[in-house]
Amino acid sequence: MQRLLAIIFGMALAAVSLGVVFAADTVELVSVWNPTGALPDGCTPALTGRGGPVKWVIVDTEPDGPRGVAEVSADPTDYRFPLCIADGVAFSALANVDASVRFRAVAGKVDQAGGLAIRVKDANNYYVVRANALEDNVRLYAVIDGDRRQFAGKSVKVATNQWHTLRLRAVGDRFTVYFDGAPLFETIDRRITGPGRVALWSKADSVTEFVDLTIEPLP
Repeated sequence: MQRLLAIIFGMALAAVSLGVVFAADTVELVSVWNPTGALPDGCTPALTGRGGPVKWVIVDTEPDGPRGVAEVSADPTDYRFPLCIADGVAFSALANVDASVRFRAVAGKVDQAGGLAIRVKDANNYYVVRANALEDNVRLYAVIDGDRRQFAGKSVKVATNQWHTLRLRAVGDRFTVYFDGAPLFETIDRRITGPGRVALWSKADSVTEFVDLTIEPLP
């Protein structure tokens, strides 16, 4: 079984290196042997902005439901954006990408937000699409040298304690955002080019649960 998995993983890496399109991969953020409350072993914590250390942990999303991850430090610092950057060589250098995640905003007084970052060069440079249950909108930002700059967005109902799907497709300078399976808006931006990683994103004291992160490299 281990040999078969190694062969499959090797084929996936070869496809990426050759620029071949293949089906979206679900990122294993949580290993079956790790307990609830432990650090996720499929992504690496990072922080944009200010505030104390981030705290991403494994959570039980509901009785008998999927296990996921959430940032639970509840630090109310406003300009504070915890990241959990997806590990793995296959996801380490993607420019054109189609990524999606299911999320549920559970708590937060300053914010109840959850997002998906792509072309992550480091904790201060990336694109991020985020949904906010307190503001009922989805917005797209370029983060450059730690400065978050909105360049597109749309109002839409983002219900607290309800599962939603957020998806971002980026090809060259064209970005398409989907919410709950439907196209929401499309826009163009040229500020961040070249490959990067993919990450989960949170804000301030948001407690938002994430499951089913999928990443599809595009040509």
